[in-house]
Amino acid sequence: MKPAFYVTTPIYYVNDVPHIGHAYTTLAADVLARYKRLKGFDVFFLTGTDEHGQKVEKAATAAGETPLELADRVMKRFQSLWEKLEISHTDFIRTTQERHKKGVSVLFERVMEKGDIYLGEYEDWYCTPCETFWTETQLIDYKCPDCNRPTEKLKEESYFFRMSKYQDQLLAHIEANPDFIQPKSRRNEIISFVKEGLRDLSVSRTTFQWGIPVPGNDKHVVYVWFDALTNYITALGYPEEGGDFGKYWPCDVHLIGKDILRFHTVYWPTFLMAAGLPIPKKVFAHGWWTVEGQKMSKSLQNVVEPNMLVDKYGVDAVRYFLLREVPFGLDGDFSHQALIHRINSDLANDLGNLLNRSTAMLGKYFGGVLQAPGEETELDKTYREKTVAMIGQVDNFIEDMAFSRALQAIWEVISAGNKYIDETAPWTLAKDPEQRERLSTVMYYMLESQRVVYTLLSAFMPKTAQKGLCCLGWPEEASAEGLAWGGLKPGTTIAKAEALFPRIEEKAE
Repeated sequence: MKPAFYVTTPIYYVNDVPHIGHAYTTLAADVLARYKRLKGFDVFFLTGTDEHGQKVEKAATAAGETPLELADRVMKRFQSLWEKLEISHTDFIRTTQERHKKGVSVLFERVMEKGDIYLGEYEDWYCTPCETFWTETQLIDYKCPDCNRPTEKLKEESYFFRMSKYQDQLLAHIEANPDFIQPKSRRNEIISFVKEGLRDLSVSRTTFQWGIPVPGNDKHVVYVWFDALTNYITALGYPEEGGDFGKYWPCDVHLIGKDILRFHTVYWPTFLMAAGLPIPKKVFAHGWWTVEGQKMSKSLQNVVEPNMLVDKYGVDAVRYFLLREVPFGLDGDFSHQALIHRINSDLANDLGNLLNRSTAMLGKYFGGVLQAPGEETELDKTYREKTVAMIGQVDNFIEDMAFSRALQAIWEVISAGNKYIDETAPWTLAKDPEQRERLSTVMYYMLESQRVVYTLLSAFMPKTAQKGLCCLGWPEEASAEGLAWGGLKPGTTIAKAEALFPRIEEKAE
């Protein structure tokens, strides 16, 4: 039996068009899913769209369509972008699907039967764009502390969830499970938020209709966060607790943007506690992207459109750049200049050039047929050991969600390969017939190290890895077994590789 692994992205709100932030979270989840499959895990990778709420209802009315028509239209944009980015998700959940509505209704009823949801009245300051209520003391000049837009005072009948009841249990859980909230800085932020005191949470609305009706009282719809967060279990078939739910829950990691951290580490675990369900193992909140130093916004017209990036630079270059450029968890800055620089230096000069040089040499010296290696010298041993050590390093970094460091470790081996060629000087060895065995060894080490590199890169750059492995005469699917040194068999025919990444001319500003 393969061990199970469950990774999720947030479900993306359909009143937005897909931007680089959405692509970033989804790519990180995809790399994790692909890597875990490579290592022999049975992976369930979930993404989807959040389609209910007041914002969707308002946007649909303004566009002269029904909320469902708007959701159907926008959802397709996310699906086609994921296709373009080679996202390998297992399932795509929509909160308008019957399976989801059923699961939310059952969860609501279960928590209500326990006495943890009660009917009351709500009066506070409401921010429609954030779909969040605030107390007067939290406001800044009566504006929302999160988005700085005006709030309005609302009074309505509402169902409440006894979140305050779970304050101590949640704190105890966070303290007993140091890896539950990542990175560490975010963990401290949540601990101090919880310690300030949890208030009961309004979990229904009567001011709009577009949502899941509260069981037994359809004047109310279920509040968007109680609805949206439940997707992580409804996609696994909840309320059925066998099948996929029994196999994959609790989730190994929820990958999210830092703006929705509180909902995932306070609201969601307390809902689950009330329902008697296990809590996710880890929630990892990454940073935000700015564009050339400025916050991305529609008004500045600087929103980076991922479709356009892929069309212009190619899917694997974009995948590589987003995960290499910035340590995952910190904020990052996007610029076309930085992306072009990464393509030219890391992808064209280092990665592509090494494959091109080494396969060309094999063609020139041995007619493209790989020879058996001879005796290992100290130089060969160092190069082999560096390659083998990288496998463990990458594993540790990916476990820590340190994607850029994992790529850095791989690139150190690529650089070592280019250096190994310079130090062994195959062109000199080729002139001396007595050095034929030595030349065979050098060629073998050079190509075998790259085979291991491309096997690991299959999680980050699937198309490029496949091309690289094909060039190296390795037609097999990338797998954990393929990471063992010595996989390439003497006698294999290896063709000269074309340039994997053509250089991009940098325009002088």
